[in-house]
Amino acid sequence: MSVWDISMDSSGRVEFLQALAEGCVLPTAQQGLEQVWQLLLLCLLCRVICRLGVSCHVKHLSSLAGGLYVLYTFFELHMMWVIILCLLCYLILLLSINSSRRGVFLSVVILIYMLMGELHMIDPVTWHKMRGSQMVVAMKAISLAFDLDRGAVSNFPSPLEFMGYLCFPGTIIFGPWISFASYTDAINGCKMSVGWFGKIALSFLRSQICLVISNCIAPYLFPYFIPIYGDGLPRRWLHAYENAVSFHFSNYFVSYLSETTTVMAGAGFSEHKDHIKWDIAVAKPMNVELPRSMVEVVTSWNLPMSKWLNAYVFKSALKLGTFPAILVTYTASALLHGLSFHLGAVLLSLGFITYVEHVLRKRLAAIFSACILSKRCPNDCHHQNKKMVWVYGVNLFFSALSIFHLTYLGSLFDSEMDSMHAEEGYMASHTIQKWSELNWASHWVMFGCFVFYWLI
Repeated sequence: MSVWDISMDSSGRVEFLQALAEGCVLPTAQQGLEQVWQLLLLCLLCRVICRLGVSCHVKHLSSLAGGLYVLYTFFELHMMWVIILCLLCYLILLLSINSSRRGVFLSVVILIYMLMGELHMIDPVTWHKMRGSQMVVAMKAISLAFDLDRGAVSNFPSPLEFMGYLCFPGTIIFGPWISFASYTDAINGCKMSVGWFGKIALSFLRSQICLVISNCIAPYLFPYFIPIYGDGLPRRWLHAYENAVSFHFSNYFVSYLSETTTVMAGAGFSEHKDHIKWDIAVAKPMNVELPRSMVEVVTSWNLPMSKWLNAYVFKSALKLGTFPAILVTYTASALLHGLSFHLGAVLLSLGFITYVEHVLRKRLAAIFSACILSKRCPNDCHHQNKKMVWVYGVNLFFSALSIFHLTYLGSLFDSEMDSMHAEEGYMASHTIQKWSELNWASHWVMFGCFVFYWLI
């Protein structure tokens, strides 16, 4: 009997919670640890080697060897597709060594490679599993190419440096993107400290909590944890919120786990005068679950990727205009995530929603001279109305609207979907069905907001 059946038949909440703990919480936590312990050990080993005072060549080699080992651990022989991408990137950089457009050229080549994989030249299940590592490698290579063009990286990296950077064990599986400069700092090996260990322990604990919430709590949120009932359309919205929360916390799990591996491998710190601060942050869950705006959601979902998209895509496309630059940025994000209809639909919808929200709130802020922009105003802003009750009310309304949009968009990531379909990616019919069940509400609201903006 499943946990769901027990919860339905049980007369008390205690029995349900006990069944949930035994049937889901403990197995989930155990399985999560079993899947990553080798990765954590390799990250620690890489960190120790970088602290031994060996030559830089040995450090880069250890990073490369560790990355290849964890790739094999997770993907076995399918890891060759990631290695091929790494080698292809270096070859392109080498061939265009005298060019000032290496970033654009490499981006096009990577796009073609990704499209070839997405168009089922490789088994879709296998490709989908490797998509995260492929994306991290692509982002690193593209950022390095643009940094070489801009002079941010002065010396062309050797093959060992390049491969060590791309295959850095702290980021090759779960991310996040780190710059070449951050990798170099990690290789130089700052000392281990209580702060370093504390960051690892806290991030790993948070990752496991988020994994448990995603798998064991979010699917049973209503009415077993929050006593809200509903039938028909209300029930569909409650179920959509459960799916959204489950998906959100699966992202937080990966985010905190990537913090753990990155810091354990020696990256993810900043220097503050006379001390080192291990302050890498991949996601800000509170800004997503209780957002001020959809703009805040987008930037807080994956901070390193948001930084990467802003630095290497949005700013490069800004000469086309703000709205075209936003579309280019979200299109680039969709392509990096793969040719998945549901992800593309979500990301492009996000692009339109964030743009409409931004321009509408900017217009309202100008009309009423109030701090109701998508982003929080600085303390010395020129608005006359800052802490009025109605200002808080307007911001609260847009926060609720953001949660509404997130519920709608997150409804696609159905936890009850067949695992094979989830591995291959959801079909277009699934996206259309889910949004049809919710009457395309978010898109209609977005359209209404745009009409309102146009009228005022």
